[in-house]
Amino acid sequence: MSDGLAGARIALVHDWLTGMRGGERVLEVLCEQFPDASLHTLLHVPGSVSPTIERHRPQTSFLQQVPGVARLYRHLLPLYPRAIEGLDVGDADLVISTSHCAAKSVPTHPPTRHLCYCFTPVRYAWDQFDQYFGVERVGRVRAAVMRHLLDRFARWDQRTSGRPDRYVAISQYVARRIRRYYNRRSAVVYPPVDTTYFTPGESRREGYALVVSALVPYKRVDVAVAACRQLGVPLRIVGQGPEFGALSRMGGTGVTFLGALPDAEVRDLYRRAAVVLLPGEEDFGLVPVEAQACGTPVVAFGRGGATETIVDGQTGALTGEGVDALAGGIRRVLDRPPAPAACRAQAERFATERFVKELTDAVTDLRQAAPEAVRW
Repeated sequence: MSDGLAGARIALVHDWLTGMRGGERVLEVLCEQFPDASLHTLLHVPGSVSPTIERHRPQTSFLQQVPGVARLYRHLLPLYPRAIEGLDVGDADLVISTSHCAAKSVPTHPPTRHLCYCFTPVRYAWDQFDQYFGVERVGRVRAAVMRHLLDRFARWDQRTSGRPDRYVAISQYVARRIRRYYNRRSAVVYPPVDTTYFTPGESRREGYALVVSALVPYKRVDVAVAACRQLGVPLRIVGQGPEFGALSRMGGTGVTFLGALPDAEVRDLYRRAAVVLLPGEEDFGLVPVEAQACGTPVVAFGRGGATETIVDGQTGALTGEGVDALAGGIRRVLDRPPAPAACRAQAERFATERFVKELTDAVTDLRQAAPEAVRW
């Protein structure tokens, strides 16, 4: 902790704790840096996150008492505003929210200062409704109901976007989204990747393509499946989610679904893969950086955070949208593989140490700012 934060009472606020995904990796680093901070969240499934996070004994909202909340929490969105506004951060001097949904809207009162590390404004409430709840996905009636609920949620989301004193975005792409939907400026601090863990190995490349992703609509894993089938390239998929059934039906014999795997097995797959694929539009995307840290090139859809983490032609390929474009990028990389050393050097730009310094500097600057300079 920097000298500028010595003695500060810090509260961490996270949307929910139901598994170790990219957002929880960020929270884990913050828990390590601020071991005495309190931790607040809408709901917590005990044992679902790392011991580092569990040691903070998360304080939860009334949603924790809903029977079956671990399965149902995604259906409780209409209750999120009331739940987050019921969280009490006590006498904290500083609140750091890590938010892709509701955490940024936690109430605070002067002299408490609030920095939001924003993963993205809520995708399904703003610009990706059809990818989650389009008529062809959920039917006309449910789509209409969800449109009504999410329109209400978006109004609340925009209305409470003024609660943080400052925003820090995970990418330039997200900074533009924050400006568009919240009309707020933000600094950019890229998320941390453990480049001491994700390293090149001694294994030989085995010629397969790899996807590491939640199996949800906006990730567009279906595009990766179709592109690999078109090329006859074996594809291995790590991850689970509601799209598994549809993907398995279109996969064929060349596609292997591995489910959720521990980090050690994912690292081994990165090291042996010929190429890692990122077919969807990501806000940042930890997977491309982890893959490059292992010396493995990445082929990605050339929009969103991928344009900030992959060097086209040097550490992989950025492609247009769709199956044919992704297939073309895969073919280019397989025909002329980028140097593993170049991939590794690119990944080192996103090391955990850099994240800790830059975010700590941002929090310290907020704490020390004169009252008239607190808000951006």
